[in-house]
Amino acid sequence: MKRHRSAENSSGRPAVLLDRDGTILDEMGYLRDPGSIRFLDGAVEGMRLLQRADYILLVVTNQSGIARGYFQEEDALAVNLRMVLELRAAGVKLDGIYHCPHLPDDRCSCRKPATGMLDRAVDDFDLDPGKCWIVGDAEGDVQMGRNGGLRTVMVLTGKEDKGVISASVPKTADLLEAARFILEARS
Repeated sequence: MKRHRSAENSSGRPAVLLDRDGTILDEMGYLRDPGSIRFLDGAVEGMRLLQRADYILLVVTNQSGIARGYFQEEDALAVNLRMVLELRAAGVKLDGIYHCPHLPDDRCSCRKPATGMLDRAVDDFDLDPGKCWIVGDAEGDVQMGRNGGLRTVMVLTGKEDKGVISASVPKTADLLEAARFILEARS
């Protein structure tokens, strides 16, 4: 991870970076239809708790369906917009969404577990990685967090086999339980 002024500055802001599919939204494969989004149980309430505790809420999501030709970037943006609008109606404000449109073999700097999306978020929001968390359902989420100096929580709501994830990674049933874990660790 590149060095940021906020990485050495304890006045940087805290954030929770959230994976999208399998963490906030039901994992449906290559989601391209905004009308198909379904929030996972506990996701909205978990984000609401984190927001009330003054965490910046950011989404970081790999969207290789764009590079695979399954959908266009505009489709991914339409799904994100629908998610943002539904969350706003439920009293949750997302501060930003970052996505990687590349294939796993592209060796880009933004696809999780690389830290490109995190690096942009740190710069855009003056974050202190030491005060930040990532919540996700996959190995790549955990690895991005570790690579970037964030604390990590794994939710068991996605489809990936969690048996391969290190025993040292806290695991929770869903985003609501993850939010409670983060808030307890903060105090």
